[in-house]
Amino acid sequence: MQMENLLNIVDWSRAQFALTACYHWLFVPLTLGLGLIVAVIETIYLRTRSDHWLSVCKFWMRLFGINFAIGVATGIILEFEFGTNWSNYSWFVGDIFGAPLAIEGIFAFFMESTFFAVMFFGWKKFSPKAHLAATWLTAFGATLSAWWILVANSWMQHPVGMTFSPEEMRNVMTSFSEVALSSVAVNKFLHAVSSGWCLGGIFVVGVAGWYLLKKRHTQFAIDSIKVGGAVGLVGILVTMATGHGSAVEVAKVQPMKLAAMEGLYEGQCGQNLVAFGILNPNKKYNDNQEAMLFDISIPYGLSILGRNDVNAFIPGIKDIIDGKDMIDGKPVNTVAYDQRIERGKAARRALADFNDAFSRGDTVAMNAARTALAADYAYFGYGWLNSPQEAVPNVAMVFYPFHIMVTLGGWIMLFLMVSLFLVFKKREWLTFSVKNIKIFPLLAIITVPLTYICSQCGWIVAEVGRQPWAIQDIMPLKAAVSSVSSAGVMTTFFIFAILFTILLVAELRIICTQIKKGPESNI
Repeated sequence: MQMENLLNIVDWSRAQFALTACYHWLFVPLTLGLGLIVAVIETIYLRTRSDHWLSVCKFWMRLFGINFAIGVATGIILEFEFGTNWSNYSWFVGDIFGAPLAIEGIFAFFMESTFFAVMFFGWKKFSPKAHLAATWLTAFGATLSAWWILVANSWMQHPVGMTFSPEEMRNVMTSFSEVALSSVAVNKFLHAVSSGWCLGGIFVVGVAGWYLLKKRHTQFAIDSIKVGGAVGLVGILVTMATGHGSAVEVAKVQPMKLAAMEGLYEGQCGQNLVAFGILNPNKKYNDNQEAMLFDISIPYGLSILGRNDVNAFIPGIKDIIDGKDMIDGKPVNTVAYDQRIERGKAARRALADFNDAFSRGDTVAMNAARTALAADYAYFGYGWLNSPQEAVPNVAMVFYPFHIMVTLGGWIMLFLMVSLFLVFKKREWLTFSVKNIKIFPLLAIITVPLTYICSQCGWIVAEVGRQPWAIQDIMPLKAAVSSVSSAGVMTTFFIFAILFTILLVAELRIICTQIKKGPESNI
């Protein structure tokens, strides 16, 4: 395979997977958030036996069902792409990566679908308590599905609980608990799920704001804001707390990602956190140019974020490549990237030697090669790199989404706090107008797309920040792709782009139609 064609395959495969993931993530967080909100509202209905709350519950349940169905469709395609576009990756780690995906499939197609059917079609066939249990179990099943997907993704960011088998030419699992319960997986799960609660809450408040703007279903809107705002506020607070936990984990296992998030090339003790900045687009890791054209920074912020210590040293991109760090004020030498590349190439040679010895049945040579491979396997993936520069992600594509995410997260928290204050204490201000413009309803509607942007930025940071790795330090993307033509991948990219756009437009039209129709007045 020629290098130019290989790069095209990698680029198009990345583009196709990114396209599918971004579309899929439009539906997942809303499913997680609305699932919880519907369960809470039905609980209120069961306690009050009020037809009003039953109407509220059925309305949001309809929107949940529409979003759930389309999310499943995009998710299935996403999982198939591992086999079609990333077959080398699938073979290399299938024993590990396949386990959480298989468990997720069981939850998605058995637990979720069963209780989903009861939730939608069992109002008159089951007792109210049994129906409520089905609703909670649907929300719980969606959350469990997210858990296993995020376990798989977290393992790509921080591979643990495995060993490489040269006889099988792939990694095999040694500890399922390490894979399923790694600190990276736990933080990522809590962060992603709570962000879904936040988005679901904002969506509910936004739709309620539209009703207030149109002077329709006012009591429905007010009660929806109470529940949606409360769930959303809990979600954003947990998201922020787990975001800090995730940053600590990133500092430990993916320091290059953290450096890219801040556009940091040369670190220092008591490192500032950039609150707003403009990157120097011409900056290289090994030149003397300034990293930022302009910035406003929070003193000591990055040291606190990354290592919970105001005086902690945070290495920059150049420090990481040069193998320099500092712990507790003392210089620490890590493995420089040029050495990692050499050790990665040595590991690949050792694997080739093992295969040669295995074919000859030379046990002594096999054991020697196995020992050499184990000594350098931690840097196996670097053996495909030609220079340290290849291990640096696109800094701009990590830096700007990260800061957009943080800024919007602050706005979302403030907006939800104000929403709850107004709905409980100053209800008349919900429809306060300035020059016939109703401020709160308008802000509620605008905040919905802003929250989606915030959510998408989070995934961009997580995935672009770990480039060029399919598996951190173990397998780069150019070693993970399938042996297919770039034309084929390019063709399916545009097919999926058209298909997903049609699905998105269809969902938006159906949801907008249901919103215009409003909650059922007669139950």
